[in-house]
Amino acid sequence: MVAAFVATVAFSVVLARLTLEPSAASEPLTHSNVRPGASIRDYLSQPAFRDTVRQLGGNVLLGVPFGVLLPVLVPKARGLLRVLLATALVMALVELIQGALVTGRAFDVDDVILNTAGAVLGYLLIGRRLGRAVHPRRDHWWRRRPRGAAAPEA
Repeated sequence: MVAAFVATVAFSVVLARLTLEPSAASEPLTHSNVRPGASIRDYLSQPAFRDTVRQLGGNVLLGVPFGVLLPVLVPKARGLLRVLLATALVMALVELIQGALVTGRAFDVDDVILNTAGAVLGYLLIGRRLGRAVHPRRDHWWRRRPRGAAAPEA
């Protein structure tokens, strides 16, 4: 739990540095995007493949720690749908703050989509198993076997 907490703090610092620092040089280039897929299509149509990978891959990778750390720190957030909703909410808030308060940054719904996809990927690859390892499922009363009963055969 301590390691997950430290990793979350480190991730939060990186997230803030990447998304909430002003970028006055890019102010004329920024524009808000509320149409899902528009920025992704723009990135895919540009000739510089390296920039495309950097933009799309970077946004996906930025969401992966959410999918890994959320089930460890918040056991009630375990589950694909819960991770997806929590990540989408947090990333939408980050994008709204970024668009409203940070110079040279804008709200982009595609960033929220890509970050959330990264969180789902992180959850499916690592987060689900890690969350269960740290917080094993409780043996609820309806699943308990009576004393002396043999375990079911597989």
